[in-house]
Amino acid sequence: MTEPISLRIGDRRVADYAWQPRLPETVSPRPFLHPVRTLAGTEVTESMPADHQHHLGVSVAVADVGGANFWGGRTFVPGRGPVYLPNHGTQRHHRWTTREAASVRHELRWIGPAGTDLVRERRHIAAVPVNDRAWALDFRFELTNVTGEPLAFASPATNGRPGAGYGGFFWRARRGDRRIHVLGPDRTGERRLHGQRTAWLALTGAGSDPWTLIFVAGDPAQPADLWFVRSRDYAGVGSSLAWDQPLVVGSGTSLSRRIITVVADGRLRSREVADIAGEVAALDDERPP
Repeated sequence: MTEPISLRIGDRRVADYAWQPRLPETVSPRPFLHPVRTLAGTEVTESMPADHQHHLGVSVAVADVGGANFWGGRTFVPGRGPVYLPNHGTQRHHRWTTREAASVRHELRWIGPAGTDLVRERRHIAAVPVNDRAWALDFRFELTNVTGEPLAFASPATNGRPGAGYGGFFWRARRGDRRIHVLGPDRTGERRLHGQRTAWLALTGAGSDPWTLIFVAGDPAQPADLWFVRSRDYAGVGSSLAWDQPLVVGSGTSLSRRIITVVADGRLRSREVADIAGEVAALDDERPP
């Protein structure tokens, strides 16, 4: 694997970006961030855990792009359930446009199992100071359909598996022995927030080195995607591009998303989380990604 790039807040190394990893085909190889750390050094991501080896820290992953699996693992097939198919795609680094200590921009190719380019991506990742306990990962991506036909972004849910609307930005959190709590603006708990559209969503991990992750839909011009959230069997949060119906993108057309994730030491309370979410939602939204 090519040496990862480190993102820094001052002299603190807060995240490593594996931009050209060597990975098994079955995990749908793609660039990812891992480990991501709090300012105190606590790791808050997992990569290739035993329960889901295709979960790669922080990445953009979609289960079905025109029939190609860019999520990894098995594919949900109606009438058969999840099965391994020879349909895994690869996200491959194309070229850098910016490489700085706290910010990287690059272009990627999403290549289907037949070796054909399906999507070109422009990605911008930045580490932004928040306060003495927290920093924010500003993650933006723009996906352009480079095929000659409309391209459908789908999920296991759109293919018949209820509640499994995952696909898009995804963060696999490091659980360890911690109890995970899920917070939202007006409700709490996985059951009440999974599949909901809220301005922000937070995970808190209790334990000897507690942490809080606050996920903010960062594009005021774009209605927030529904959240995919897990806190019991594992800890993870994603924003869903295709929750209950495919998202069809025309040839030459693009879609863009921005998620800002606050990474904080300590288990923050709901009021603290709401205040910080409001602050980071106002971060400058320069274009393009």
